[in-house]
Amino acid sequence: MKRSAADILDEFGPFPGVGRVNGVTCDGRLVWFASGDRLNALDPADGGVARTIDVAAHAGTAFDGRHLFQIADDRILKIDPASGDVLAAIPAPGGGRDSGLAWAEGTLWVGQYRDRRIHQIDPATGAVLRTIESNRFVTGVTWVEGELWHGTWEDEESELRCIDPVTGNVLERLDMPAGVGVSGLESDGGERFYCGGGGRGTVRVVRRPRPKSRRA
Repeated sequence: MKRSAADILDEFGPFPGVGRVNGVTCDGRLVWFASGDRLNALDPADGGVARTIDVAAHAGTAFDGRHLFQIADDRILKIDPASGDVLAAIPAPGGGRDSGLAWAEGTLWVGQYRDRRIHQIDPATGAVLRTIESNRFVTGVTWVEGELWHGTWEDEESELRCIDPVTGNVLERLDMPAGVGVSGLESDGGERFYCGGGGRGTVRVVRRPRPKSRRA
């Protein structure tokens, strides 16, 4: 297993009216983040919020290429990003104890914070398809180029972990600086992770390491 310090490239925020950043996702241009009572579209080119959607946004956020998905209490909402309309809702597997959210392989991947799990679920019904166990609290979840990463935040320590999606074994760890937590997590599809900063109300950019030197 490879372990190193996270390389923080940038930080956005805090933002007016945002007390906490929960879920984070990317639509190819904008970085969406959940802040309790709304979704905010951050433009990483200038660090400003381009627009907002008024919707319950309590935990993880995901994007499937057309729609946003947002954990709201014990449900996962499917949202039209153009209109802001809620198109559908399915039960969240943790019944309100859910954290991160990601889209991959035509399915949703849902973190459960204190239960230390990641569930793959059917986006139409919410049925659990499989479960991956972790040995740390799970916050944000993301897939990039076949890699499954999740954030942890426990005992005032936080890190990003690349794990084997079959066994759950940790392949790589990126340690965040002391006092820096990770709430939401999303990849831009390349060399950047966007990380929610929890109660600091910020979004940080962390360099994603290339996988060539990784060892199980």
